[in-house]
Amino acid sequence: MPSPLAERSAYVLVVDDEPTIGEVLCRYLQRAGFEAGCAGDGSQALAMSAQRRPDLVILDIMLPGVDGLEVMRILHGQEGPRPAVILLTAKGEESDRIVGLRRGADDYVVKPFSPAELLARVEAVLRRAGGAGDDGDAMPLRFDALQIDPAGRSVSLDGAEVSLTQREFDLLLFLARHPGRVFSRDQLIDLVWRLPFCNDSSTVTVHVRRLRAKIEPDPSEPRFIQTVWGIGYRFQP
Repeated sequence: MPSPLAERSAYVLVVDDEPTIGEVLCRYLQRAGFEAGCAGDGSQALAMSAQRRPDLVILDIMLPGVDGLEVMRILHGQEGPRPAVILLTAKGEESDRIVGLRRGADDYVVKPFSPAELLARVEAVLRRAGGAGDDGDAMPLRFDALQIDPAGRSVSLDGAEVSLTQREFDLLLFLARHPGRVFSRDQLIDLVWRLPFCNDSSTVTVHVRRLRAKIEPDPSEPRFIQTVWGIGYRFQP
């Protein structure tokens, strides 16, 4: 059954040096209604991206030659729309996942995985990237020097634009729209990531740390995104 998001003709590039995985994922995505391309290594992925900019890249970290993190860095450094990235990592390689998230990945999936799980992640990331979901009113939000523009999906601090990944923006907007309310990491995975059955909430911690580094005058003493010890996080207006 085609995905509701397929109406946007999103183009997904699968990058994996195991041909079977790439072919299976491409067929699965195409059956769901997406356009999909496959690359077997980092150099091929960059060449294909230069010909057609993907909306989302499913990217194996362990690639021959140019590895996945370097491919992501190059793609994110190029002009034009920034593609979302879902990293494929080996089981137990937590350090790779943390490094990937810190460098701008939107999500990750641990091998082995089911195509259905990966499709759910693709839909969630593209949904958030397109601004779908419970975004409510589109009026800008202002908190002292911090301004959040939901319609333009942009953030500025003291008048200067702050560069956020799609997931960082989604998390900040969600918290700012519920000022003073405390959310646990599991709740944020459910409400922002839209993955209610995900058992790894450490990605929330990583994204909060990255957000603080970008919007807080002093990340060690957060003004906006505050930790409520033993529970989770809240946005202080």
